[in-house]
Amino acid sequence: MRRLTKLVLLVVAAVPARGQTVAITGGRVLPVSGAPIERGTVLIRDGRIVAVGADLAVPADVQRVDATGKVVTPGLVNAATALSIVDIGAVPATRNVSARGRDGIAAAFTVWDGLNPASVLLPPARAAGITTVVIAPRGGLISGQGAVLHLVEGDAAAMVMRSPVAMFGQIGAPQSIGAQSRGELMLKLREVLDDARTYNRRKADFERAQTRQFAASRLDLEALLPVLDGRVPLVLDADRASDIESALKLARDYNIKLILTGGAEAWMVADKLAAARVPVMTGAMNNIPESFSSLGTRQENAGLLRRAGVTVIIIGNAGGGDEDAFNVRNIRFEAGNAVAYGMSRDDALRAITLTPAEVFGVADRVGSLQAGKDGDVVVWSGDPFEFASQAEHVFIRGREVRGETRQDKLEQRYKSLPPDYRKPE
Repeated sequence: MRRLTKLVLLVVAAVPARGQTVAITGGRVLPVSGAPIERGTVLIRDGRIVAVGADLAVPADVQRVDATGKVVTPGLVNAATALSIVDIGAVPATRNVSARGRDGIAAAFTVWDGLNPASVLLPPARAAGITTVVIAPRGGLISGQGAVLHLVEGDAAAMVMRSPVAMFGQIGAPQSIGAQSRGELMLKLREVLDDARTYNRRKADFERAQTRQFAASRLDLEALLPVLDGRVPLVLDADRASDIESALKLARDYNIKLILTGGAEAWMVADKLAAARVPVMTGAMNNIPESFSSLGTRQENAGLLRRAGVTVIIIGNAGGGDEDAFNVRNIRFEAGNAVAYGMSRDDALRAITLTPAEVFGVADRVGSLQAGKDGDVVVWSGDPFEFASQAEHVFIRGREVRGETRQDKLEQRYKSLPPDYRKPE
């Protein structure tokens, strides 16, 4: 009887709670997947969007949110974060973003196994309109596998929307894995991919110890097979134009679906990236080279790439090192800066909503305001790209997020401490 009770409890816990029914009315609705709707309505029921339009009949028994004079967008998608897998960068016990690997190869590492659903960095991200993120491993030549997280309030299983969504690696910093040159690093990467192909053909021989020694472990070779057969893309971090060209050649040689991240000098090879249909994840807040690999960095990068026909995802590149964990909310300012440096407003909004959702395979659920998608909606006090604008209402799966953040607690604390000694008794 005790076992049966436990089973029933588990089944009940697995059933998602019904969301509230909400009508967001009167705002300037930016669906992303279509033209703006003036004085539009977004209707959410049971966690999903059921209608978006200008003249919708709103049931009498729903919760209404008056968005008159405000802007309504989908929840924002930040596609390059360490949110929930890094809490305090200086404390190793709170960093779950990398694996030791063997000779810089950690392809089997699944970064989402270390996420912390109680991270104090999650509430500020939600409150600022971030509703979906990609968490990515780092370090080594092949860092491991990333996942898409839905920033719902709940356990880790509820947050992981899709995994794995990509294999992550880098080819621009050979010294970081003990290589002496870029040529050696690329040779190592090609060797590992060749070994994964051979392993796939000779698994039985491998189990009988009748193969040569491979450059990676069995689990790492297994993890690379979906990359080689095109089911999982390979995200390579590269800034220098020549490194980007090397990545393009690698993708052609192995028939790999490639995504480029970093891309400081991607504008120099924009035509080649467009022809190869390789998406680029880059930012617009920094024009100061961080290394000799990014001497050509410029804030017009995103706009130039987009005008050349490249699929662009905007990510943080402010250079402070905290935009992927502590300040994931700043993604909208990256987008605004991209607009200031030549990107269209529509493309910039799409680059932090629908485009990353499409590239990482979750566009059927998030990224735009369409019937059938999850009820991830943000009501902004004004233009979301403006610093003074605030996210006044944030809905994730149809539920409004109202959790108190650490910043809220600090504000309340310092409103009363220290006491005002000038005030008469």
